[in-house]
Amino acid sequence: MQVPLLDLKLQYQTLREQVRVEVDQIMDSQVFIGGPKVEAFERAVCEYTGAAHAIGVTSGSDALLIALMALGIKAGDAVITTPYTFFATAGSIARVGAASVFIDIDPQSYNISTSALRSYLESCKKNAQGQVVSHAGQVIRAIMPVHLYGLCCAMDEILELAGQYGLPVIEDSAQALGSQYPSKNGAVSAGAMGDFGCYSFFPSKNLGAFGDAGMVVCKDAKMAEKLRALRNHGGEQRYYHKMIGGNFRLDALQAAVLAIKLPHLDSWSAKRRVNAELYRKGFAAAGLCSTLTLPTQPYAASGLPNHHIFNQFVVRAPRRDELCAYLSESQIGNAIYYPLPLHLQECFACLGYKQGDFPEAERAAKETIALPIFPELTPEQIQAVVDAIAAFYR
Repeated sequence: MQVPLLDLKLQYQTLREQVRVEVDQIMDSQVFIGGPKVEAFERAVCEYTGAAHAIGVTSGSDALLIALMALGIKAGDAVITTPYTFFATAGSIARVGAASVFIDIDPQSYNISTSALRSYLESCKKNAQGQVVSHAGQVIRAIMPVHLYGLCCAMDEILELAGQYGLPVIEDSAQALGSQYPSKNGAVSAGAMGDFGCYSFFPSKNLGAFGDAGMVVCKDAKMAEKLRALRNHGGEQRYYHKMIGGNFRLDALQAAVLAIKLPHLDSWSAKRRVNAELYRKGFAAAGLCSTLTLPTQPYAASGLPNHHIFNQFVVRAPRRDELCAYLSESQIGNAIYYPLPLHLQECFACLGYKQGDFPEAERAAKETIALPIFPELTPEQIQAVVDAIAAFYR
């Protein structure tokens, strides 16, 4: 049986008429950039996440970039993040001229290790102004944790450390819109915990646009005003610019599509969890639980419905590359997120990292494989994936 990694056509079939009505309205209005559709979607995201302010932008990558710009992070500065994530995380840091300080991951969650983060910060010195300085001599200006695969980082510990060292937190929530975290103060949503939360609406995300789109949420009203100016070339009044921004404006078409999809997001996430449970039962029945390492669910006992949203379903597998080839030959969709950690990417050689610096990230890059998990996946398709993996390991 052929099983795609993702099939967006199935989702579109259920929303086709609503989308076409919205598209016609936009065509009739001829308001393509910003406007009421964008504003309505921003309000909807605030209501959904609990964030105070939401600013629609061109992509998840630009969401990270504009948050860094709003903080004034620049050359000579550094931002702490993870080496095991999509390129945009560290790429945005480099684009403002700053350096990434990588911290290894927790081997179960694949998110940044809070114990390693604590150890690193404790090892750093402070300058005369009381700012934390990296081992390479840059001023550390922020922490950028990534909620990978739809699972929130251990944010209580991260926020505690951030407060202790006076560092703002930019949550890379590109894969985690709707994911919930059981904080010591109650349930909170990914992106709404730190100073900034950045979302991607790339088509393959759990909430996907019809192209590139993104959003930044924040708590501070003045910072939200600054973000709105930065997304429009730094101008609050047309043709008058107090600062240099960029063209980061969200299209009305993308906002309208996303507004249609957002009310369905929780039910789609629930279906992803159902699919994840079917995988667990299937792998257990096939005797594969001692062979594969399945995704952890550290907040499952919290009672939160969206304790994990499984933007990807990632397992560790022996002979991973051979398994990928076998599944592809069997017409079973699969992907590797991510085959080379960021500290080993050629373009970041200037940061001075080397093989062995972050062993958990390097091990995950060699062992993990993502399996189909999209909401429309059928039990028969999931069983076909399980059967194919079982056949490979016989």
